[in-house]
Amino acid sequence: MKFSFKNDYSEGCHPRILEVLAKTNLVQQNGYGLDDCCLNAEYLIQQKIKNPQAKVYFVSGGTQANLIIISAFLKPHESVVSAATGHIFTNESGAIEATGHKVHAIETQNGKIRPEDIQKIIDVHQNKPHQVKQKLVYISNSTEVGTIYSKKELVGLYQFCQEKDLYLFVDGARLGNALTAETNDLSLEDFSKYTDAFYLGGTKNGALIGEAIIINNENLQKEFGFHLKQKGAMLAKGRLLGIQFQELLKDDLYFDLAKHANQQAMKIKKAFQEIGCDFLSETFTNQIFPILSNSQIEKLSRNFDFYVWKKIDEVKSAVRLITSWTTTDEIVEKFIYEIKNLRIQ
Repeated sequence: MKFSFKNDYSEGCHPRILEVLAKTNLVQQNGYGLDDCCLNAEYLIQQKIKNPQAKVYFVSGGTQANLIIISAFLKPHESVVSAATGHIFTNESGAIEATGHKVHAIETQNGKIRPEDIQKIIDVHQNKPHQVKQKLVYISNSTEVGTIYSKKELVGLYQFCQEKDLYLFVDGARLGNALTAETNDLSLEDFSKYTDAFYLGGTKNGALIGEAIIINNENLQKEFGFHLKQKGAMLAKGRLLGIQFQELLKDDLYFDLAKHANQQAMKIKKAFQEIGCDFLSETFTNQIFPILSNSQIEKLSRNFDFYVWKKIDEVKSAVRLITSWTTTDEIVEKFIYEIKNLRIQ
């Protein structure tokens, strides 16, 4: 069987989560997120972001988090600005549009949005009320091409959004990987200070399922629970989500797992660099995008599975390789051995 580098959710969950799920299985708890575990996980998050006024809501997946947040925050005539590589634009089957909100896509070189990019969208939508009104900026960290925002970039975006009366929302499906990247200068506290809302992804970092939505803007907190219920996201057995985040966050296991995934990816990145490969983007997270010839891709595909991400020309393509919290040294060493045997063409 081929080993998969296609994603970081092919495995189940960290063993500690299974242990605590089994241990608490027959303990009765309140439903719908009012159990002790959800309440404790919310408190842990509030402490880590140093914002006791933030509200935390647990949902099962990233697409669900994105569509509920965006549809809850926006009026029917308001729209979203996203990078063209953004998950809501490319990989959510039109979920945002299905809630009635247009997504304006911005072409970028590195998956990151700049204030001047947003301004261009605003400038061509001045014929009010005949055109939709831009109201929310969606970014992800790390991005869909593995890059991360610096503190200067995030603060700049937030200040611009404040000036333009826009909300800033961060998709944090891989926020753990971004925060533990060797080039990162942001903290969890910064995301509480410089966003209206963000979420902390669990599905791709050691949990079975689950994302923790964190709403910092107090004006957006009111009645958010109604949107969760209406969209089918309020689990009767909400404890299943709360238990996982409680376990991941109580001693920083969450960040240890993300750091491990990053380190394994950087070992692979170094091997590609040593044989002279170029990359689609410069990344320090658990996603790398080496550019390979078609024959090299075919050779690596014999024993390993991954996505061919983007065609570069007739003979070369960029592939996407993702490591996870459970990617072992043994697998990485086997993959590096095959990388070293590739011939640059």
